[in-house]
Parts: sequence; structure tokens; C-alpha cells
Amino acid sequence: MTNIYKKLYDACTKAGTVKKADKKSGMHFNPLLHDDVQEVAVQALLNEGLYPTCSYQTITNTDHVMITCTLTITDVDAPSNQIIIDGCSAMGQLDKFGTGQAMSYARKYAFLNLLNLKTGIVDDDGHKAKSFNNNKKPTTKNADTISVKEIINSIKASKNWSDLNFIKNIKYKSCFDNAIKHHPSVYKMIMDHYEQKEMMFKR
Repeated sequence: MTNIYKKLYDACTKAGTVKKADKKSGMHFNPLLHDDVQEVAVQALLNEGLYPTCSYQTITNTDHVMITCTLTITDVDAPSNQIIIDGCSAMGQLDKFGTGQAMSYARKYAFLNLLNLKTGIVDDDGHKAKSFNNNKKPTTKNADTISVKEIINSIKASKNWSDLNFIKNIKYKSCFDNAIKHHPSVYKMIMDHYEQKEMMFKR
């Protein structure tokens, strides 16, 4: 009997390419759609006798919801053999669409990570995101004039909870708001640093 890792290897090497969708008005990248990723990934897994299931952890904060997807791959010929892909997360807004959008985003990247799927063009949906142009330094920062590096450095340099709160809710508020709406992966990267610093001040 072929072991589950060999089956997963075969699924990876035989999987088709995921073609990105066309840009829509106002978008700066070709979107990589969840349904297209799922179609290619699930078919590749099923072809090798592997069945995927997902479970989700939901954490709700005052201004967003975070969804973490755990993807379990089961060998249908030997159901006790499983591979677990853990930790693919995404942020969503606190509205009727936010949770579903975050679930789809997290599941999409769980499949991409599992099979190392090829995409039709360079992935610029977060991985190649461009920094905001850094040509102004107003007191209350504008989202279009700030680099992600500047925000992260400010978070790292904060000396207490008041500094951290000022960075997120006053100084760079428009940047945080812009990132969660239009750049979820960038927002997650910033929030990872923010939450690490937050935990330091809560100890």
C-alpha cells in the first residue's frame, strides 16, 4: 500500500496550475480565487485517494475577526493515516461577510501550502505587496504615505501600552483601517508584531 506521504507527493507533482482571475476595476493585482484553488487542490488529492476536511478557530476582537484554518488530509485506504496543516489564518471585518471571507482566505492558503500549487503569474496578492509611498510625515498618518516597515518599527519601539495604543488607534489608524480592508496579509503581518508587543505589556 502506498503511504500517505507518497500519495501527497504524487498529488503535489501532478496537480494542475491555478490560473488567476482577471483584474477588476480598482484592483492592483490579479486575484487568486478560493474556488479556483479549491477545485485544483481537491481534485489532485482525490486522484490519489486523499480526502481533505477543514476545521476553524474563530477569535473576535473589537474591530475584526481572525479565522485560523486547520486542514486535515485523510488517506481513504487507511483512515487512521492523516496529515494536518495547521495555522493558516486570515482577518475579516465585523460584518455579515467578514467571517466567510476570512474562512475562504485561510482555506485557500492552506491548500496552497499543502500542495505548493503553481499559479499562472507571480503571486502579488500579499506576498509581493508594495509598501505605501513614504513621502509625507503628517502627525496623523495617511494610509497612502506610510511604509509597512515604518509601522512595524514604531510598534517595536513602543515602550508601554499607551505608546502601542497611540500607534494603532491614532498615529497609524488610517493605515490599519486600509490594510484590513484591502491588504489582509499585510494587516496580519503588522498585527503579528502588534500582538507580540501587546503580550509583553500584559505580563
